[in-house]
Amino acid sequence: MTTEANRRALLDTWTETSSYVFDSVVAANRAAFAAFGIANGDKTEIEAATDLPEWHVERTAETADALSVGDRFEFTKTITDEDIRSFAAASGDTNPLHLDDEFAEGTRFGGRIAHGALVGGLISAALARVPGLVVYLSQDLEFHNPVRIDDRITAECEIVEDLGNNQYRLTTRVLDDGEMVIDGEAVILIDELPDSN
Repeated sequence: MTTEANRRALLDTWTETSSYVFDSVVAANRAAFAAFGIANGDKTEIEAATDLPEWHVERTAETADALSVGDRFEFTKTITDEDIRSFAAASGDTNPLHLDDEFAEGTRFGGRIAHGALVGGLISAALARVPGLVVYLSQDLEFHNPVRIDDRITAECEIVEDLGNNQYRLTTRVLDDGEMVIDGEAVILIDELPDSN
């Protein structure tokens, strides 16, 4: 194969993979919206939900052009039984470990726990507070401890490297009363917000 053919094949593979990843992220976001009581990701419902009183948000940068290494973004929320049941319905993950008290009592956890993907979704919620339009490029997660119903957890994200071209590498973690629940790393791209009409 020529270099041009190799380049085209690589571009085609990248485009196909990117489309798959994008579709997966959209599906995950819809499931997270449903779990947090936001139907269909409707813009007006999302805007109305940005200031729920039980949520706590912190961030150190207010504009996309001010982003730099060391900036932090946090999102805190209590995980409720309703969140878990809504996430199960939206995602199709009906594992009885998350939904059935009697079943879960017989497991190593001694009771029901939240879905790992639901808890990891709080990282996405923290990244939604980064100024600009955040596009996930990658996310690695390690699950350390379970989250139970009524646990109040905090997702913390910190920019640790400016990769250029509006791309940043961040540490991502979720804490439950100071205890590590999820540890990971993400790469995001910051796009300009589209003009609103």
